[in-house]
Amino acid sequence: MKRIQLEIKALSPLAIGRKKPGGSVSEAADYIPGSVIRGAMAAVMLQQSGWQDTDFTESGGDFQALFLSGDAAIFRNGYPAATEDVGVLPATAVSAKANPGFKPKGNGVFDTLIDRFCAESYNHLYDPSCPKTLEEGTDSRVEPFSGFYSKMTDKCTSQSVTKRLLTRVGINRRRATSEEQVLYSIEVLNETQHKQPVVYHSSILVDDDNLADQLTQFISCNSENFRLGGAASRGLGKVKIEANSVEPNIDVDSRVKRFNVALQQRWREWGNLFGNRPLENRTYFTLDLQSDAILTENWQRTMVIYSDMLRQFSQLTDYPVELHVAYSSYDYISGWNSAWGLMKDVELITNKGAVYLFSTIKDKEKDWIEALEKLELKGVGDRTCEGFGQVQVCNDFHTIVWEEAK
Repeated sequence: MKRIQLEIKALSPLAIGRKKPGGSVSEAADYIPGSVIRGAMAAVMLQQSGWQDTDFTESGGDFQALFLSGDAAIFRNGYPAATEDVGVLPATAVSAKANPGFKPKGNGVFDTLIDRFCAESYNHLYDPSCPKTLEEGTDSRVEPFSGFYSKMTDKCTSQSVTKRLLTRVGINRRRATSEEQVLYSIEVLNETQHKQPVVYHSSILVDDDNLADQLTQFISCNSENFRLGGAASRGLGKVKIEANSVEPNIDVDSRVKRFNVALQQRWREWGNLFGNRPLENRTYFTLDLQSDAILTENWQRTMVIYSDMLRQFSQLTDYPVELHVAYSSYDYISGWNSAWGLMKDVELITNKGAVYLFSTIKDKEKDWIEALEKLELKGVGDRTCEGFGQVQVCNDFHTIVWEEAK
C-alpha cells in the first residue's frame, strides 16, 4: 500500500457546501471532504479516458480499481494547514472560557480524558479549571475547544480558514439576462489568508503500488485541471494539487506506550490525594475520530464504537477488549452525486473528534497493536473511501494534562 500526499492550494474561493438551511444562503464546510476530492478526480479521469493508453472506464480497468472495487482507494479529507502535520482536536480538549485558544494568544488548551477517567475511578468529581487564569485570579471556567491544530516541536497552533459571502443574481434562461428579484448568496472558503494562499493537506491510500504511482503521475500532469466544490462554471473551486507518493508510516506502538505511561503517572498522582488504588494490569488505548464517521450496529445508526464493533472492525472477534468511556456527538449530512445527478441519502454521522477509551489484557497487546495499525489505514464504519471513519490511535494530545496546557 502507498499513501499519496496531496497539497491543495486554493486559487479561487471554494464553495464546499455543508448545509442548506431555509432561505437563500448556502453554508460552507470548514475543510474539503474526501468525497469532494474523489469526485473531482473521477470527473477529470472520465473526461480524459484513454490516459496513457489506459481506459479508466472499461470493465475491470484502473478506474474501477480506484473507485468501484472492494479495495477502492481511500480519499481522506483535506484540512487547512501550512504543513502535513494537521489533526483534529479530541472532544475531551478544553480551554478557558474567558480567553480560549493556544498560548501565547490564548490561556492554553489541555485534555481532560486521563484526569476524568482517574477521577471517576476514584469516585471523585472532576471539575477542570484553566491553570493560567487561576494564577491571575480571574475566571477559571473552561469549555470544550474544537477544531484543527498542528504541532511543531513543543508548540501547538490552531488551524482554520476564513469565509465570506458571495451574492449572485439569478439568470433568466430564456432571455439570458438577469432575473428580477432573484438574488442568492454562496458562503465560500477564502482563497487567501494573511496575504498567503490557503493550503489544505489530504492523502489518498491505494493498495496497488503501481496504480498509486500512475495516479500520482496523473495528478501531477493535471495539477491545475481539478475543480473542487460547487459553482465551478462561475469561477469557483480552482485549485492546484501537488502529489507525492510515500510509504505509510504508522507508529501505533510508541503512541500506545506514551499514553499508558502518562495514564499510570496520573493514576499515582490521584492516588496520593485520595488513597492509593492499583490500576488494572491492562493496556489502555484510545480511538480518536479524525473525520466524521458513519457507524452502524445491528442495522441501526449509532454514535459509539462498542467493544463488539471494534472486534469486528479489527477482525479480532475472539480477543478481549473493554470500552470504558465514550465522548461523541452527532449530526446529519447529505450531498450531491454528480454521476447520478441525484441527492445522496441523508446520513447520521458521528462528528470528528469523538474519543473512545478501550483496554485489553497485556497478553494480547501485540495482536491489538497490529490490528489497530491496519485500522488507522482502512478506517471504521461505512463509506471510508470517501474520507469517513478515519481514526487515530492514542492521539498524543491526550497526554497534555492540566498543568501542561499548551
